[in-house]
Amino acid sequence: MSSLLNVSIEGHIAQVTINNPPANTWTLDSLKELKNIITELNSNKAVYALVLTGQGEKFFSAGADLNIFASGDKGVAFDMASVFGEAFETLRDFNGVTIAAINGYAMGGGLEVALACDIRICEDQAQMALPEAKVGLLPCAGGTQNLSWLVGEGWAKRMILCGERVDSKTALKIGLVEEVVAKGGSLEAAMKLAQQTSQQSPTSITACKQLIQAGRASSINSALPLERELFVNLFNSKDQKEGVNAFLEKRAPVWLNE
Repeated sequence: MSSLLNVSIEGHIAQVTINNPPANTWTLDSLKELKNIITELNSNKAVYALVLTGQGEKFFSAGADLNIFASGDKGVAFDMASVFGEAFETLRDFNGVTIAAINGYAMGGGLEVALACDIRICEDQAQMALPEAKVGLLPCAGGTQNLSWLVGEGWAKRMILCGERVDSKTALKIGLVEEVVAKGGSLEAAMKLAQQTSQQSPTSITACKQLIQAGRASSINSALPLERELFVNLFNSKDQKEGVNAFLEKRAPVWLNE
């Protein structure tokens, strides 16, 4: 695996660390590697959660290196937009729970990768922005869609159209992050939350994620039949039988992710 992304697995949790100093920027190679990592983790039935963070104390990720776009080459732009989308959409669709531990600046594609995660925990000093329009670009890795869904159209327009940068306090207030912790504490908090997934059936988590995401693309009335369908489908799994019987027998379940 690329040295631009460090991967470790502890119990049922995979930790992916963006490691491209000084600002943990994304490259064509690291984006392709992220997609490959997620694909491999999806095939590992022992992994129920993924925590994403940045190396160092200052940056979670500053997004793409603008030197890539300095030539104005449309072919380069197409290639980068494609791999950004593929990587972050693969992350969004990861079978388990994804948590971004935002340990510093999250700018542009650095914020977009956090937006692709299920949950965001940021440190007190963290700042977040989608400043692409300031340099004649736009967020092309889900930013215009995911940010609007999370914080509403008004705040999305403030951040994207007006270039407003938000601090941790504002991010919590508008629903951009779910928790704010002290400096240096985001990874520990994210790992602690991720550990709670070991108590949940991984097959149930996958189905629930699918349903929650479905709410973005369809009406409640169209998603409700799917909710019932996936509920019944869980009865094809070993985890459903294990979960119910473990509860009735007053013991901890042993999940198989099957």
